[in-house]
Amino acid sequence: MKRYLKMMLSAGVLAAAAGAFAQTPLATYQGPDRMDKIVAAAKKEGTLTLYTTIAEKDLPVLIKPFEDKYGVKVNVWRAGTDKVLQRTLVEAKANRNDVDVIHFGSPEMEALAREKVLQPVLSPAYRDLVQGAVPKHHEWAATLLSVWVQAYNTNLIKKSDLPKTYKDLLDPKWKGKLGIEAKDEDWFASVVDIMGGKDKGLKFFQDLVAKNGITPRKGHTLLTNMVVSGEVPLALTVYNYMPEQAKRKGAPIDWFALEPAVARSNAVGVALHAPHPAAALLFHEYMLTDAQKIMTTIDYVPSNTKVESPLKGVKIVITDPARSLDEEDQWSALFDKIVVKHAGR
Repeated sequence: MKRYLKMMLSAGVLAAAAGAFAQTPLATYQGPDRMDKIVAAAKKEGTLTLYTTIAEKDLPVLIKPFEDKYGVKVNVWRAGTDKVLQRTLVEAKANRNDVDVIHFGSPEMEALAREKVLQPVLSPAYRDLVQGAVPKHHEWAATLLSVWVQAYNTNLIKKSDLPKTYKDLLDPKWKGKLGIEAKDEDWFASVVDIMGGKDKGLKFFQDLVAKNGITPRKGHTLLTNMVVSGEVPLALTVYNYMPEQAKRKGAPIDWFALEPAVARSNAVGVALHAPHPAAALLFHEYMLTDAQKIMTTIDYVPSNTKVESPLKGVKIVITDPARSLDEEDQWSALFDKIVVKHAGR
């Protein structure tokens, strides 16, 4: 999939097709009656199609309030990130106008923006979003943050013994107790920056692996379950909602955040050639406003600063989607070389 994406991007095969479609005037309209116009036009269209990676169990929670409020039907096609990306690119190349709105990872959204698959939107909601939520081209906007936190088995580790900084992980007491998700190179790259840049940051991880070892596991859910079972006493990279949900069910797990915590964003974008452009814009606005409070009820971290976050008070840095897209191979190779291939040392 990565090779396919790079081929498409480098060849620029989509730009010409996308250029045939005009941007929706309402997308950049700034008048005081902006929302009135969008709502009226959306109700006339009556429907929209969403391509997304949002968990199936969470879709009704997010979509039903939108449908009830506006009377606009949301048709959902849900799949994994690679499949959503591939389908969107293939349809754009073929000039198929099926999708109205896309919602998935920001790096993949940036890939779509580079290929002119998305249209710029000027929304008043942008001013309330966290720093880095909206790129300069305004072709997507972050809706939620997937924040990596640290999870520990409460039967094996006392809260008072938890590390307070990344450097504290070098303490010999953590030898043989650390686990990490095997594909979290974005987190790795960000922590390298936090630890003083490439030279100092890579040395930190080299020292950490040499002194205490880090066991890689494929899948954040698996890693969370291994903390619960005690096989991994302390996990360095699980998404915040995973240990929280397990904790509520009575599992011997809790979480904390080494600061600054690192987050990857998911985003919403309106297709340049959306068959239901007003309904697409309305859903875009909804995901950045009304849906933000709803997200907190399912343990998502909202991008809107006016909504209280489940991680209130935690300092968070967001990974740069453009960097993730452009430097993925480099950081994946470094992560694999320094951490993954030295499992358990």
